[in-house]
Amino acid sequence: MSTAPKTGASPSSRPATKTQLSERFKAYKHVWVFIEQERGQVHPVSWELMGAGRKLADKLNVDLAAVVIGPKGKASQAAAADSFCYGADLVYMVADTLLAHYRNEPYTKALTELVNTYKPEVLLLGATTLGRDLAGSVATTLLTGLTADCTALDVDPDGSLAATRPTFGGSLLCTIYTLNYRPQMATVRPRVMPAPKRSARPIGRIISRPLGLVEDDILTKVLSFLPDHDSAGSTLAYADVVVAGGLGLGSSENFRLARQLAAVLGGDFGCSRPLVQKGWVTSDRQIGQTGKTIRPKLYIAAGISGAVQHRVGVEGADLIVAINTDRNAPIFDFAHLGIVTDAIQFLPALTAAFRARLSLRSRDKVASSDKESPRGHRKI
Repeated sequence: MSTAPKTGASPSSRPATKTQLSERFKAYKHVWVFIEQERGQVHPVSWELMGAGRKLADKLNVDLAAVVIGPKGKASQAAAADSFCYGADLVYMVADTLLAHYRNEPYTKALTELVNTYKPEVLLLGATTLGRDLAGSVATTLLTGLTADCTALDVDPDGSLAATRPTFGGSLLCTIYTLNYRPQMATVRPRVMPAPKRSARPIGRIISRPLGLVEDDILTKVLSFLPDHDSAGSTLAYADVVVAGGLGLGSSENFRLARQLAAVLGGDFGCSRPLVQKGWVTSDRQIGQTGKTIRPKLYIAAGISGAVQHRVGVEGADLIVAINTDRNAPIFDFAHLGIVTDAIQFLPALTAAFRARLSLRSRDKVASSDKESPRGHRKI
C-alpha cells in the first residue's frame, strides 16, 4: 500500500511507487458494497455506501454490485430488492438459516468465497461494529489491504482507489492506495456519505451462492439475544438538529445549556472528546473522529475549538453555527456562521429567543387552524 498526504496532494502527486498491477489481479473488476443487515433491518450506512459506490463504478465504467448475506426469507429478499432501488446493477446473495445472527466465521467464509469466485476490484463495508469485525477478517483472509474509517473515496486516473481518512493523531488527512493487491477494501463510517434517493426499480439479476457450512462447522454458538435497550437512547447520528458543547462551557453543570437549547429546537445534543474524557458526558454523545459522524440540517457548536478530529465528524452538516470566545479557533475555518462571544452567556439568550419564536409560530398555526375550521372549531 502507499500513502500520500491529502493536503495539497492530487492523484498525480502520489509518491513514485510500483503501479503496474500483477497479472493475477487484472481480472478483478466491478465495485461491491456489503449490505449490512441485522434482525431484518438494513443498516442505513449500506445505502450511503451504494451512493458512493455508484460514483466509483461510473468512473471505472464497471458494474455496481450489492452483496447480501443473511438468513433465508423475506428480510434478505427485501434487502436485495432495495439494493436495486439504490442503484445496484446486480446482487450477490448468500442466504442460509445459519446466517440469522452475525457470526464472524460463516460471514467471513461467505464473503471471501464470493470475492474469490467473482473477483471485485473494490469492496466497501460500513465502519460499524459488525462491518469492522467482518472487514478485518476478510482482508486478512484475502491477504489484501484495508483502509478503515474513510471520509472520502475517489478513483485515480490509473484506476486505483484513493481512500482518504484521518491519521491516528488526527492532525492530517491521509489518502491511502492499495496498489498491488485486490480487492481494494475500505470501511466508511455512517453519515459520512450522503445517502442517494431511493427510486423504484425492478429487481434485476441476483446471483445466489450456497454457504456450504453446517452448524457443527461453526465454533461460536448463539445461545440467546439480549437487546441493548440503551442503544436506541441517542439518535444523534440521524438528528436534523444537533447542539454540542466543548471545554469552553467550563463545567459539567454548564453543559445543561447545550441540552436545553437542543430540547427547545427538538434536536439532540452531543459533545467534543475532552468532555467525555473528563466524565462530563457519556461516550455515546461524542462527535468526531473517534465518536459519531453527523449530517444534521443545523449544527450548533458551543465552546468547541474545532480540531480536525471534530471537523471530520460534522463537516457534512448543512449549516454549522460556531460560538467561541477565540476568534482564531479552527472551527471558524469551516463554520458557515461564526459568533465570537462567551457561549455560557449566549446560549441562555439564544434558547430564550428560539423558545419565544417557536411558541409564537405555534400560536399562529393554532389561530390559522381556528379560522379555517367552520364555526371556530379547531381541527383535530
